[in-house]
Amino acid sequence: MQLVFLHGPVAAGKLTVARLVAERTGIALFHNHLVVDAVAAVFPFGSPEFIRLREHFWIETIAAAAREGRSLIFTFAPEPSVAADFPERMSAIVAAAGGRVLHVALTLSDAEQERRLVAADRAAFGKLRSVELLRSLRPGLAACLAAMPAPDLRIDSGATSASDAADIIVAALRGD
Repeated sequence: MQLVFLHGPVAAGKLTVARLVAERTGIALFHNHLVVDAVAAVFPFGSPEFIRLREHFWIETIAAAAREGRSLIFTFAPEPSVAADFPERMSAIVAAAGGRVLHVALTLSDAEQERRLVAADRAAFGKLRSVELLRSLRPGLAACLAAMPAPDLRIDSGATSASDAADIIVAALRGD
């Protein structure tokens, strides 16, 4: 089992890149907003039950996939309502089942992030689209990003096309 743990800041292109990797490899895509949107339909974002259920669904799904030997691509946006040790716990669960985690960090400049933030396609999953709100959240989000485990791959998605980023990830999965 391989878990591609694809993380990065808001609007870094995580879902776009993950979709391309899934298309090129046949690996299932379990993206962040599948669970976030489902839980947020019932509980407000950041509420205690939202946080508990979101993590529960993430962990149980990834753990079940690991037990079954089913590889996954998981997109993740580090932010203050997620436990700081979440990535390490995910890695431990996958390793305990004999799997391997490929940590991939997407990065981009603040200017590129703000340019992408207002794109219409971000509305599909209720993603953050307010530059003003992003600017107010940026210090806390940056601290969460800085606390992430060292990635196996770091890709500047502002300077690298989504297609090329996907190629880099696929090559790493193959051991190239």
